[in-house]
Amino acid sequence: MMRRLVDIFVSSTFLVITMPAWLAVATLTHFYHGPPVLFGQQRPGRDGKPFFMLKFRSMTNDKGGDGKLLPDEDRITPFGTWLRSTSLDEIPGLLNVLKGDMSLIGPRPLLIEYNSLYNDFQRKRLEVKPGLTGLAQVNGRNAISWNRKFELDVWYVENRSFWLDIEILVKTIYKVVKKEGITPEGTVSMPPWKGNVE
Repeated sequence: MMRRLVDIFVSSTFLVITMPAWLAVATLTHFYHGPPVLFGQQRPGRDGKPFFMLKFRSMTNDKGGDGKLLPDEDRITPFGTWLRSTSLDEIPGLLNVLKGDMSLIGPRPLLIEYNSLYNDFQRKRLEVKPGLTGLAQVNGRNAISWNRKFELDVWYVENRSFWLDIEILVKTIYKVVKKEGITPEGTVSMPPWKGNVE
């Protein structure tokens, strides 16, 4: 209950504080990427229950001759790269926190199709609400391996506390300012996870 009250208070406060940023980013996103300005994708919440996670769009919807979306590296714009580097694309996630789909701190919600690929150890990350930021994000973010990411997520689930959350929140601010670990070197996004391949 206390965690939920903190989530409501902090998310609602930051939604008000960041309103000018909302308007500015929404306007620029519309200019560079066209409508809609928000990107919504179904992700797994606590116990794998699906919800729609919101972000500002960092890519265009350009398609090839076959009608399929072009690869990420062909659709991301310089503005979108900047948006990701500053983490401003994550601002709409505060609405997910306020609604109760997410928490401020927790394992980041991954693609919903990964749920069926987890082993018993990895599935523990679904025992708590996903977070806007988490232990994996302050220990390498997208520049670490999938296995390391899962290890950190599960460690958080098994050891989470109020003071750990405060530590992660402070480190997140530092990481955002330093723009560290946004994507693996040489790529524009984290490579998809293929499951526990031998």
